[in-house]
Amino acid sequence: MDIRYLGFQQRQNSRAYQFDVRDKGQPTRQFTVTADLDLFRIHGLGIQEGPGLSGNKLAADLEKGWEGEHELTGADVRAFVDNKSLAEAHRAEMRKKPRARPAPLPDAEQKSPWRNFGI
Repeated sequence: MDIRYLGFQQRQNSRAYQFDVRDKGQPTRQFTVTADLDLFRIHGLGIQEGPGLSGNKLAADLEKGWEGEHELTGADVRAFVDNKSLAEAHRAEMRKKPRARPAPLPDAEQKSPWRNFGI
């Protein structure tokens, strides 16, 4: 199954994201996923996340065999935000820890005439 984002239509306080869905050997079908823009504001999600989030919702609905209307719900947005937060926390955990400074040299090596040449 190939899902292609076509664009959106603004409707008062929501957006209707439009998609083409192509299955091998089947004619292209068009679907619309509606999303209330208040969900993005409430969960601190950027509007640019809308097409991807709606595409994921459409794919999940189609895998379940749902052929009715498709709507992005608060639970969908919450799950996306939670997964995004977990992924960010995991990335932060995996970052390199700062290197420890090397231990100071013993006094004998610090006073070596070869180490302090020219001073």
